[in-house]
Amino acid sequence: MVIGDIDEILMKNLSYTTTSSPGVFRKIVAFFITVALIGLILMFSVLIFVAILTVGAMAWGYLWWKTRDLRKQMRNHPFGDEVIAGEVIEGEVIRGEVIEGEVIRVVDASNAGKR
Repeated sequence: MVIGDIDEILMKNLSYTTTSSPGVFRKIVAFFITVALIGLILMFSVLIFVAILTVGAMAWGYLWWKTRDLRKQMRNHPFGDEVIAGEVIEGEVIRGEVIEGEVIRVVDASNAGKR
């Protein structure tokens, strides 16, 4: 056989194939398979949603537990109250004034190269 003969035979067989419409039984089976697949997809999506909610609740609980001391400190020192000199916060005594602002450093030209 030659390759050209094989191509002719394949083309003949392909050109004479007919497609018939699926029967009623096949349509019913396809419908039930589709319904079953949709049910499986919904079931697994609910499981994934529950897993995400569980992990989120655990993360929220962890953060809530770890920040309880910080929340207690914030309740004891509400915003707007100034820190009084000599007050103790977490064992550290604050002395002097806290000045917020920018620092402009002026470098003397004669001392620029020295470190």
